[in-house]
Order: sequence, then C-alpha cells, then structure tokens
Amino acid sequence: MRAAHAVPAVRVAEQALMATVPDGSLMQRAAAGLAAACASLLDQVYGARVVVLAGSGDNGGDALFAGARLAGRGASVTAIAAGSRLHEAGQAALVEAGGRVVPAVAGDAAEIGAGARAAIERADLILDGLTGIGGQGGLRSPAAGLAGLAARARNEGALIVAVDVPSGVDASTGEVPGDAVGSDVTVTFGTWKPGLLIDPGASLAGATSLVDIGLSGYLPAPDVVAMQAADVAAALPRPQAESDKYRRGVLGVLAGSEHYTGAAVLAVGAAIHGGAGMVRLVSAEPPLQAVRQHWPEAVLTPAAGPKSIEAAGRVQAWVAGPGMGTGQDAADLLATVLATDLPVLVDADGLTIVAAHPELLERRAPTLITPHSGELGRLLQADRDDIEARRLHYATTAAARLGVTVLLKGSTTVIAEPEDGRAVYANPTGTSWLATAGSGDVLSGLAGALLAQGLSTVQAAAVGAYLHGLAGRIASDGAPIGASDIIGALRAAIQTVEASG
Repeated sequence: MRAAHAVPAVRVAEQALMATVPDGSLMQRAAAGLAAACASLLDQVYGARVVVLAGSGDNGGDALFAGARLAGRGASVTAIAAGSRLHEAGQAALVEAGGRVVPAVAGDAAEIGAGARAAIERADLILDGLTGIGGQGGLRSPAAGLAGLAARARNEGALIVAVDVPSGVDASTGEVPGDAVGSDVTVTFGTWKPGLLIDPGASLAGATSLVDIGLSGYLPAPDVVAMQAADVAAALPRPQAESDKYRRGVLGVLAGSEHYTGAAVLAVGAAIHGGAGMVRLVSAEPPLQAVRQHWPEAVLTPAAGPKSIEAAGRVQAWVAGPGMGTGQDAADLLATVLATDLPVLVDADGLTIVAAHPELLERRAPTLITPHSGELGRLLQADRDDIEARRLHYATTAAARLGVTVLLKGSTTVIAEPEDGRAVYANPTGTSWLATAGSGDVLSGLAGALLAQGLSTVQAAAVGAYLHGLAGRIASDGAPIGASDIIGALRAAIQTVEASG
C-alpha cells in the first residue's frame, strides 16, 4: 500500500522528528537518497553535466546538498539560483565540492541569463528544486522560465528529477493551477504525497521513489492510499471447499435495452470473470438474446416493469445502469432496485436518471456510483474541465454531498467515501487504451461481482479499478483494445496479483 499524506500532516511529523535528531539530519538523509537516485540514472557520474534549479526553501537545500555529493564524485554541477537567496549551508557545500552557482536572471533583466540558459541546454540531468511541498499556485518568474527551458532540454535528451514533488504541482491535491515542471523521475521524502498519485500532478511526476528519512513513526493515518498488487491479492474473495454458486455471491444486473445490447453483454461477462457465483440479468429481449449467446451461464429475466426485479430471484448486490436507457420504464426499474436493502452500484444511464432524481440515492444500504467527469458534472452541476483539474476535491465533495461511495473514472481513478476521515483511494493501474466504448460497463460488472462476494463499496471499487486497469494493460500491451478484450484479460490480471501475494 502506498500511503500518502497531505502537507500539514507532513509538516507536523517533520517537526516532531527534528526535535529528536541533530540539526540538518533530515536534509542530509534526503540529499543522500536523492543523490543516489540521480547517480543510478546517469551512465556515469564522473564528467556528467548536472544542473540544480534551486529555490530558496528546503527543497532547494536538498537539491544543493545532493548536487554537492554528485560534484564530489566528479560531476560538473551548476546551481541556478531562482531567487535572491539560497539555502546557505547547501550552497556552501556545493561550492566547496567544486560546483558553481549562477543567477537565473542577469541584472535587472526579466529574461533568463545567458549563463543559466547555456547550463540548462548542455545538461545531462536537471534537478528540480524550485519549490517544495508547500508551493501554492503556478510557477512565477523566473521559475516559470526555468521550467520552460528545462522542458526543452528534456526534449533533447536531458533527464529531469523532481525533488519531493514537481514544482508547480500541489503536493496535497495533485492540482496544477499554472506552469509546472514535468519530470522523468520524482524522489520524494518520508511519505508519498497525494499529488504524486492523482492527476494532473501524477502525470508530471514520472517514475516515483520514496526515500525513508524516519517519518513513519510520526505520521497519522494517510489521506490518500494506492493499493499495490499484494493488497489486492489480500482483499480478493476466494472460494472455500464448501462454497457453492450461491455462497460465492449472486449479482443482479439491470442493464441493456433494445438500442444498447452490448452494455449488458459486457457487464455480465465481467461479473462472471470477476468471480460472481451466479449472474442474474434483467433486461429487454434483444440484450437477453445477446447475453444468451455470449454467456449461457447467466440467468435471464425479461424486463416487465418493477415486478421483474423481484422475479429475477435472490441476489446479494445489484449493478444498475449500463445501457438501460433513461425513459420512465428505466427510471421505475432503477427506483425499485434502489429501494432494496442490498448494495447497489449505479453507472452510466443510471447516473443520468439519478441526476434528475437525486432523491433516489437517499438510502441506507451501501451505494457505489461510478461516474466519469461528465456524469459527475451533471450530478454536481459542475464544469467537466474543472472536475478533471481537481479530481480529489470533486470526488470527496460528491461523496459527502450525495452520501455514497464515489468512484470517479478518468486518467486517475479516485475513490472517496462519504464518511469524514476516511482515506481516499487513488488507483495506480491503467492505460490510455482503456478509453474505449464499453470499458466502463466492464468495470461496473467487475466491481459489482466483488460487491456480491461481500466486499464493501470502497473495497469493491478499489480492487475492481486495480484489476480493470491491470487487465487493460495486459490486453493492450501498447496497442488498441476493445472492451471485450479487457474481460478476456481479467483472468491473467487476477493471476498476476495472486502471484504477488
């Protein structure tokens, strides 16, 4: 499990630890880990051209001390001072080790000086220590100019290593309100930061690694967590010797319509491959025929008004919404499902219905909704682009306002519970090839199967998102896929996580 803490918690932990160790110990621990990470990225340290983009804060100090260690091993290190002052001890250590310091701007000019430009253009590796985890807002001059030059150097082959968090990324949220530095690698200290796990910040962090500086005993419960394969393996339901199809979990699926047959096929197929002992589908005749051909093990009930929900038979959880339509008949069926005391996952057309009838979500039984940013925008009357820029904020806001568990789909899947103080889950798996029609229907069926097998809404969402993303990677292998390919890869995804456990 990657446990991430927001900046206030990190600051408190750092102060508590610093009271027990000699002055400067934490910075030296961080610098040692940072320098080791940089050395591992270079073909050889001796003769490498390293640039340190140094701000005035502690992250600038970390970068300067790391630069001093690299200079001591023969690297040619130039620190570019982004402000009027630098960390004094870090600067002194760098100069003593043979490095040099140049200002970002020359005299009163607004542009980046020639010396700084030349150093960045020649760099093999650039250390981004412009701002720290307390940075707010986009980068300002001259840091924004240095970020632009670093981006050009990166395009020419230079490696960029962010110190703790890429400059311009909000460490606590992953929001990027303006200019920011895009990195190949981020070396973070003490604990993961939410901004390294949640887009758009996560997409700027590159590969991430954690340097232990001794904070673990001083940190509270995490604000954001990201499951790893072993965590998923530990959470997966497993059949026992006495298990039968009913004990393994029976999932009811309300999906498909005369115009949208594929949604039912995908949701049912994912539920079967997600471990449900039995899947009962309520739908119109065309989807029933399609499912009968693809998944003959499914139990089928024609949709004939609200009574068909009871006629479907006993289930442990419901998935409702994929391709079911948004007319009155569909709304009545959804209302009947939500009136039960069973866990319900609502997706797709079901979300369109509850956006018009939010009172349907006022229930005591566990409820999971799985919107993309457009669907969440309709539920909250918020702008889609703003939701994508502030994923953590909107996922937690929706969970609190609607009183349900929210799985916000997108480049980073974010899962939030309605209760205060609960950690938010950020999913670390996935591929951009998952942006294909029907992919969400597969996720709904998979997460619904996990609900029927007894997982809580947040567990089903987190485990389902992880397996869905991993299956997408396995199926695509860098090439386009269809939603049905994800179903075909679920077995391999489960085997992969089981092998890690």
